[in-house]
Amino acid sequence: MSEPKRGTKPIVIEETPGKKAYCQCGLSDNMPHCDGAHSREGTGLSPVVVEVAEAGKKAVCQCDHSADLPWCDGSHKGLNV
Repeated sequence: MSEPKRGTKPIVIEETPGKKAYCQCGLSDNMPHCDGAHSREGTGLSPVVVEVAEAGKKAVCQCDHSADLPWCDGSHKGLNV
């Protein structure tokens, strides 16, 4: 079983509308999108699946402390990492 890999700041991307699965284990080769690494590595985690309504810039949380997952709410700024 692999441990999750956490980042210290969000990944900012230009996103398109549609159903998206965002990685929560940090092991995806397609970050911030899920590629199934959580299953292959036995992390016990699952992606956060959301419907993106509008195209545009999105900040995807990597610290896992946001109250609005998968989106960054700035929680990483208060962490001692």
